Amino acid sequence: MKTATIKLFLINGDPNRLRTAEISNWTGKAISGPRSDFEDILGRPESEQTGVYFLYGIDPETGDPAVYIGEAAVIKQRLKQHLTKDYWNSIVFVVSKDENLNKAHAQYLEGRLIQQAKEAGRVKLMNTQESGSKLSEADRADMEIFLERIHQLMPILGADFLVPKTVFSSKLTKKDDLFCETKNVKASGRLLPKGFVVFKESQAVLEERPSTDKFPFAHKLRQELLANGKLKQEKDFYYLLKI
Repeated sequence: MKTATIKLFLINGDPNRLRTAEISNWTGKAISGPRSDFEDILGRPESEQTGVYFLYGIDPETGDPAVYIGEAAVIKQRLKQHLTKDYWNSIVFVVSKDENLNKAHAQYLEGRLIQQAKEAGRVKLMNTQESGSKLSEADRADMEIFLERIHQLMPILGADFLVPKTVFSSKLTKKDDLFCETKNVKASGRLLPKGFVVFKESQAVLEERPSTDKFPFAHKLRQELLANGKLKQEKDFYYLLKI
């Protein structure tokens, strides 16, 4: 990604409430805030424009992070229709400061964002159908640049559901990989800005160490990996099927 200077404006002085976010030399602008500031968010003049929006929170059935990604010719009107949905607690919408985004642009961005959220695999996507639109080659190129800027802003606004779980820096090489070998099992991984990633086909002992009593997260994670089929037994050890 390109370097960026980001400007955040806290409308109420509170970083957890209504905010605007801009990037230098970019025509886009993001408005974000909690559901409790819904009326103030809709009161923003930017909500009268065309753009894309994100509603994110927790899926009440599974307890997993969830997001709905949408587009609208008039953001304000569309957001009002989502008030009956109770899973979301935060909003981000993105428009163009020069108002050059049209309906087709927004539909293209929505389709790409839905696709990227699925590929990232961080949250449950609440959309029930795909979207998107055909654009000219020039317009697609412009929207891909716009999309890149959205990716830079979203984590700053506390929403990382577009960030792939395994983003490897081009500055890192195989020399940066870490290895562990104990009790005849082997595992490897890499330390990344977002945390530690264990590589596919790494192995794990069948019996948990006594130390897991002190760190229940490890036990819970193992059970989740076994339940969703990412960790499978092979002879006298487990191995990781997916990252």
